[in-house]
Amino acid sequence: MSFTKALFSGLVGAVAVNLLNEIARQFVQDAPRLDILGKRAIAYPLMEVGKEPPPNSQLYWIALSGDIVTNSLYYSIVGLGDAKNAYRTGALLGLAAGVGAVVLPERIGLGEEMTARANATKAMTVAWYLAGGLAAAATYQALSDDLEN
Repeated sequence: MSFTKALFSGLVGAVAVNLLNEIARQFVQDAPRLDILGKRAIAYPLMEVGKEPPPNSQLYWIALSGDIVTNSLYYSIVGLGDAKNAYRTGALLGLAAGVGAVVLPERIGLGEEMTARANATKAMTVAWYLAGGLAAAATYQALSDDLEN
């Protein structure tokens, strides 16, 4: 495993999730709102301890940056295994993240409406994260193939 290949693959997966979210939220009524979920994940804990969260415009960029970093690290796990198993690993990572994004927000006090308000929203949430896992897998496999040939 090359740490650089794995990390770059994770970055591709993270960017894929965020691009899907940003494009779909503009055009699809029941699209997940991962952007708002991210802002809540930052603002709510700050408010719980009596701190004022950053203004909404700053909060958006902080959440997006944090999402890119954490999802890059998460999806880079695709590089832990053999490149020939990258798609299986990426699919499992994506499905796990998607199901978590549907189930966990309500349970931790962030609300369900951003990722689970309708069946279509739930399906898209899982699909976005699955796409991220598959994008990371495709990138890792392509980089591995290039270096082995």
